[in-house]
Amino acid sequence: MTLRLILTRHAKSSWDSPNQPDHERPLNARGRKAAAAIGAWLESRGYVPELILCSTATRTIETCELMTASWQAVPETDYVKELYHAAPEQMLEVLEGYEAKNVLMIGHNPGISHLAASLARTPPPNERFSVYPTGATTVFDFAQDSWAEIGVGKGAVRDFVVPRELEP
Repeated sequence: MTLRLILTRHAKSSWDSPNQPDHERPLNARGRKAAAAIGAWLESRGYVPELILCSTATRTIETCELMTASWQAVPETDYVKELYHAAPEQMLEVLEGYEAKNVLMIGHNPGISHLAASLARTPPPNERFSVYPTGATTVFDFAQDSWAEIGVGKGAVRDFVVPRELEP
Protein backbone atom coordinates (compact mmCIF):
# COMPACT_ATOMS: atom_id res chain seq x y z
CA MET A 1 0.00 0.00 0.00
CA THR A 2 1.34 3.38 -0.97
CA LEU A 3 -1.62 5.65 -0.19
CA ARG A 4 -4.71 5.29 2.01
CA LEU A 5 -7.79 7.52 1.80
CA ILE A 6 -10.67 7.27 4.25
CA LEU A 7 -13.87 9.01 3.13
CA THR A 8 -16.46 9.77 5.82
CA ARG A 9 -19.75 11.53 5.34
CA HIS A 10 -20.58 13.69 8.36
CA ALA A 11 -22.85 12.10 10.97
CA LYS A 12 -26.59 12.83 11.25
CA SER A 13 -27.30 16.53 11.67
CA SER A 14 -30.05 18.32 13.54
CA TRP A 15 -32.99 20.06 11.90
CA ASP A 16 -34.33 21.44 15.21
CA SER A 17 -33.82 25.00 13.96
CA PRO A 18 -35.09 25.00 10.36
CA ASN A 19 -34.08 28.63 9.81
CA GLN A 20 -30.49 27.97 10.85
CA PRO A 21 -27.98 28.40 8.00
CA ASP A 22 -26.96 25.03 6.55
CA HIS A 23 -23.27 25.61 7.29
CA GLU A 24 -24.05 26.02 11.00
CA ARG A 25 -26.26 22.95 11.53
CA PRO A 26 -24.92 20.80 14.40
CA LEU A 27 -25.19 17.06 14.90
CA ASN A 28 -28.21 15.56 16.60
CA ALA A 29 -27.94 13.02 19.44
CA ARG A 30 -27.92 10.07 17.04
CA GLY A 31 -25.18 11.76 14.99
CA ARG A 32 -22.99 12.36 18.02
CA LYS A 33 -23.27 8.70 19.01
CA ALA A 34 -22.58 7.57 15.44
CA ALA A 35 -19.50 9.78 15.05
CA ALA A 36 -17.97 8.33 18.23
CA ALA A 37 -18.75 4.80 17.02
CA ILE A 38 -17.11 5.40 13.63
CA GLY A 39 -14.02 6.79 15.36
CA ALA A 40 -13.80 3.75 17.63
CA TRP A 41 -14.25 1.46 14.62
CA LEU A 42 -11.42 3.18 12.73
CA GLU A 43 -9.09 2.91 15.70
CA SER A 44 -10.00 -0.73 16.42
CA ARG A 45 -9.09 -1.67 12.84
CA GLY A 46 -5.83 0.28 12.75
CA TYR A 47 -7.13 2.93 10.34
CA VAL A 48 -6.15 6.04 12.30
CA PRO A 49 -4.88 8.51 9.68
CA GLU A 50 -1.88 10.80 9.84
CA LEU A 51 -3.92 13.75 8.52
CA ILE A 52 -7.57 14.77 8.61
CA LEU A 53 -9.09 17.09 6.00
CA CYS A 54 -12.46 18.35 7.18
CA SER A 55 -15.11 20.67 5.80
CA THR A 56 -15.66 23.83 7.84
CA ALA A 57 -19.37 23.12 8.44
CA THR A 58 -20.36 22.72 12.09
CA ARG A 59 -21.62 19.16 11.57
CA THR A 60 -18.37 18.00 9.95
CA ILE A 61 -16.24 19.62 12.66
CA GLU A 62 -18.35 17.97 15.36
CA THR A 63 -18.11 14.64 13.53
CA CYS A 64 -14.33 14.99 13.43
CA GLU A 65 -14.02 15.96 17.08
CA LEU A 66 -16.22 13.08 18.24
CA MET A 67 -14.48 10.55 15.97
CA THR A 68 -11.07 11.44 17.36
CA ALA A 69 -12.06 12.00 21.02
CA SER A 70 -11.00 8.52 22.13
CA TRP A 71 -7.89 8.22 19.97
CA GLN A 72 -4.55 8.13 21.78
CA ALA A 73 -3.17 10.81 19.48
CA VAL A 74 -5.21 13.17 17.34
CA PRO A 75 -3.71 13.58 13.86
CA GLU A 76 -3.00 16.94 12.30
CA THR A 77 -6.36 18.35 11.20
CA ASP A 78 -6.97 20.94 8.50
CA TYR A 79 -10.40 22.53 8.23
CA VAL A 80 -10.82 23.32 4.55
CA LYS A 81 -13.64 25.62 3.40
CA GLU A 82 -13.42 24.23 -0.16
CA LEU A 83 -14.68 20.87 1.14
CA TYR A 84 -18.06 22.35 2.12
CA HIS A 85 -20.49 20.73 -0.36
CA ALA A 86 -17.55 20.06 -2.69
CA ALA A 87 -17.82 18.13 -5.92
CA PRO A 88 -15.56 15.07 -6.26
CA GLU A 89 -13.15 17.02 -8.48
CA GLN A 90 -12.78 19.72 -5.82
CA MET A 91 -12.10 17.10 -3.16
CA LEU A 92 -9.35 15.54 -5.25
CA GLU A 93 -7.88 18.96 -5.96
CA VAL A 94 -7.72 19.69 -2.22
CA LEU A 95 -6.14 16.29 -1.56
CA GLU A 96 -3.45 16.87 -4.18
CA GLY A 97 -2.09 19.73 -2.07
CA TYR A 98 -0.99 17.35 0.70
CA GLU A 99 1.89 14.92 1.07
CA ALA A 100 0.52 12.72 3.89
CA LYS A 101 0.11 9.11 2.75
CA ASN A 102 -2.83 8.23 5.04
CA VAL A 103 -5.67 10.78 4.97
CA LEU A 104 -9.20 10.94 6.39
CA MET A 105 -11.53 13.32 4.54
CA ILE A 106 -14.82 14.31 6.18
CA GLY A 107 -17.37 15.88 3.88
CA HIS A 108 -20.90 16.04 2.53
CA ASN A 109 -23.19 14.32 0.08
CA PRO A 110 -23.60 14.16 -2.80
CA GLY A 111 -19.90 14.86 -3.43
CA ILE A 112 -18.44 12.37 -0.98
CA SER A 113 -20.62 9.49 -2.19
CA HIS A 114 -19.86 10.29 -5.82
CA LEU A 115 -16.14 10.40 -5.06
CA ALA A 116 -16.29 7.06 -3.23
CA ALA A 117 -18.22 5.44 -6.07
CA SER A 118 -15.83 6.76 -8.71
CA LEU A 119 -12.66 5.72 -6.88
CA ALA A 120 -13.76 2.16 -6.13
CA ARG A 121 -12.25 -0.42 -8.44
CA THR A 122 -14.94 -2.77 -7.12
CA PRO A 123 -17.65 -1.49 -4.76
CA PRO A 124 -17.97 -3.26 -1.41
CA PRO A 125 -20.68 -5.94 -1.13
CA ASN A 126 -22.88 -3.66 0.96
CA GLU A 127 -26.07 -2.17 -0.47
CA ARG A 128 -25.60 0.94 1.70
CA PHE A 129 -22.50 1.96 -0.28
CA SER A 130 -24.61 3.29 -3.16
CA VAL A 131 -26.71 5.38 -0.75
CA TYR A 132 -23.78 6.52 1.43
CA PRO A 133 -25.88 7.48 4.48
CA THR A 134 -24.67 9.86 7.16
CA GLY A 135 -21.57 8.49 8.86
CA ALA A 136 -20.76 6.11 6.01
CA THR A 137 -17.04 5.46 5.87
CA THR A 138 -14.93 3.81 3.17
CA VAL A 139 -11.26 2.94 3.50
CA PHE A 140 -9.39 2.90 0.16
CA ASP A 141 -5.87 1.76 -0.62
CA PHE A 142 -4.07 3.01 -3.73
CA ALA A 143 -0.92 1.68 -5.40
CA GLN A 144 -0.09 5.18 -6.67
CA ASP A 145 2.70 7.31 -5.20
CA SER A 146 0.92 10.68 -5.16
CA TRP A 147 -2.63 11.93 -4.77
CA ALA A 148 -2.43 13.46 -8.25
CA GLU A 149 -2.19 9.93 -9.68
CA ILE A 150 -5.32 8.46 -8.08
CA GLY A 151 -8.54 8.47 -10.03
CA VAL A 152 -11.51 6.60 -11.38
CA GLY A 153 -11.41 2.92 -10.51
CA LYS A 154 -7.95 3.01 -8.93
CA GLY A 155 -8.98 2.51 -5.31
CA ALA A 156 -9.07 -0.89 -3.66
CA VAL A 157 -11.84 -0.83 -1.06
CA ARG A 158 -10.30 -2.20 2.10
CA ASP A 159 -13.33 -1.64 4.33
CA PHE A 160 -16.74 0.02 4.48
CA VAL A 161 -19.14 0.63 7.34
CA VAL A 162 -22.23 2.63 8.24
CA PRO A 163 -23.01 3.60 11.85
CA ARG A 164 -26.14 1.41 12.00
CA GLU A 165 -23.90 -1.68 11.59
CA LEU A 166 -21.98 -0.69 14.72
CA GLU A 167 -25.01 -0.47 17.01
CA PRO A 168 -25.16 -3.14 19.71
